[in-house]
Amino acid sequence: MGHEDKGHFAAKHSDRQINETTAKKIRVLAQDNCLSCSSAHRAGKSLAVSPLEIGVQTDLLEYQISECQLGLFGYSDGKKRIDLDIKISSDLNELLEKTNKNGRISCLECWDIAKHLKIKKLDVASACEKKNLRIKPCQLGAF
Repeated sequence: MGHEDKGHFAAKHSDRQINETTAKKIRVLAQDNCLSCSSAHRAGKSLAVSPLEIGVQTDLLEYQISECQLGLFGYSDGKKRIDLDIKISSDLNELLEKTNKNGRISCLECWDIAKHLKIKKLDVASACEKKNLRIKPCQLGAF
């Protein structure tokens, strides 16, 4: 859900309830009702819950997820952090070609590629954008 849905995130999860332990952690890490992607992942690790569960709980609190680590959303100027002038290495290109399915690649797969090649997550996302590969789904359930 995007900024136009602000205040209605919980509607995606009508069958779920707030977990107070998880909610407490999110409240501590959030600023101005926004939880950064990196903070969300830290919260998940510290509580031994999945990133998706952190995303659901963030939605139930009607908080926004901000500062996507792939540079796709959640920045105060509303712009992506993608570099379309990126030079795509042959190794990266090969992994993107092998990994994508029908022009789509998951957020987690992008993270795995970045880790494997020892490059920035943002560089993988930039290469995806340049190659017109859609990144979906988000590990936190934002898209």
